[in-house]
Amino acid sequence: MQPETLLRWHRDLVGRKWTHPHRPGRPSIPAGTVASILRLARENPTWGYRRIQGELATTGVVLAPSSVWAILKCLYVLFFIELDTRRVHVTGIAALPTGSRVVHQARNLTMALEDRVKPFKFLIRDRDTKCTSSFDGVFMAEGIRIIRTPATAARANAFAERFVGTSRRECLDRMLIFGRIHLERVLAEYVAPYNDHRPHRALGQLAPLNVEPPPPIGDPEPTRLRRKNVVFGLIGEDRLVS
Repeated sequence: MQPETLLRWHRDLVGRKWTHPHRPGRPSIPAGTVASILRLARENPTWGYRRIQGELATTGVVLAPSSVWAILKCLYVLFFIELDTRRVHVTGIAALPTGSRVVHQARNLTMALEDRVKPFKFLIRDRDTKCTSSFDGVFMAEGIRIIRTPATAARANAFAERFVGTSRRECLDRMLIFGRIHLERVLAEYVAPYNDHRPHRALGQLAPLNVEPPPPIGDPEPTRLRRKNVVFGLIGEDRLVS
């Protein structure tokens, strides 16, 4: 076969693997409309979502009250995960994150990790528009290569997607979040045992920050097993006491 034929087959295979089928549904709300809703909510703290929906209607922006409610309840979390240790860093939470804010959080992360013995080589990220060239520049200045995942291909960043799913199943979907400060506290409570105690199969059932395995025990005594509730009682940690 010709080399061009092999390359064409490879392109077709990659296209079929990383392209998600189109799913019909309600169109997304334009970014300008979202920004306007958040501005009205910020400048008029006593207004409810129906009042904001009515104010937008007077300007010609037609939107369902439920859409305004969903936008006002939305919070975005910026986090990073180290692939070799599975350690998670939650660096910021905002209702309307901006490119400059994301750059600031990137600088904070690089400064916090500057004493790391083993330097990072790659940063894998999606194609979010808030990850600007300035954001990439923060990591490139540290000698880190930027790898962008294919468009609309969540599986290409599977480690981050898995943490999102795990945190939702174990924590966020099991409680009501009342705002940004509450979410910051909840995620801090969740990430601490995730890094310090939660076993990972890829790490030989060790936690990201627990590099020393416990001494093997052939026949443990059940009465020595103690359970500690963490994350407001949603998760338990089990340990053997002497």
